[in-house]
Amino acid sequence: MQFSGKNVLITGASRGIGKEIARILAAYGLKIWINYRSKPELADALQEEIEAAGGKAAVIKFDASIEEEFVAAIKTIVESDGELAYLVNNAGITNDKLALRMKLADFDSVIKANLDSAFLGCREALKAMGKKRFGSVVNISSIVGETGNVGQVNYAASKGAMNAMTKSFALEGAARGIRYNAITPGFIATDMTEQLSDEIKKSYTDKIPLGRFGDPADVAQAVAFLLSDASAYITGEILKVNGGMYM
Repeated sequence: MQFSGKNVLITGASRGIGKEIARILAAYGLKIWINYRSKPELADALQEEIEAAGGKAAVIKFDASIEEEFVAAIKTIVESDGELAYLVNNAGITNDKLALRMKLADFDSVIKANLDSAFLGCREALKAMGKKRFGSVVNISSIVGETGNVGQVNYAASKGAMNAMTKSFALEGAARGIRYNAITPGFIATDMTEQLSDEIKKSYTDKIPLGRFGDPADVAQAVAFLLSDASAYITGEILKVNGGMYM
């Protein structure tokens, strides 16, 4: 895949799906800005891994849900590289509880971490990328934002809203040459899913037509496609990466 831009910021890039997205995009030749909020050792290790493989990477610490920090981070990147070509809004949390037991603070914390961070990234990308009339943003949403899920009212709300927000940003960004798309992963094999019992894993895979959990690389390659020149005529799309679990 070809990329007309040279760098990408990935929020929440030091582990899980974000880490694999960083690896894949680095292999395609992009400079990776690895964002983290805590555990600098993970971000530093990823930078070392990318550079050892011949890629380019830099580590940048900020809380993606705090406006001042996100704005400052974009400024740092543009001052360093002369542009921000691509953005992957991947940072997010869960705080699962049944709705009857969920306090407003539990709801708000997930909305702020997941939706506020994506909004700030999309908005600041519109400003930074608009100056060059080029750019692409991918928001990492979730199948739960399309289907709902027991115990995840807050998470589902944040991801469902993210899908709608992506379409709105796509409409506003199109005149400036900026594309916005989202990906809704299904069950992906990560450290979190590895903690599940074999019985629970089977109960999930039985619902997936392809019969397996996805690999983080499945998501990462979809991100690469939506950022790349290969998808130059695609914007406002919500791409399902879920093995057929929800069509």
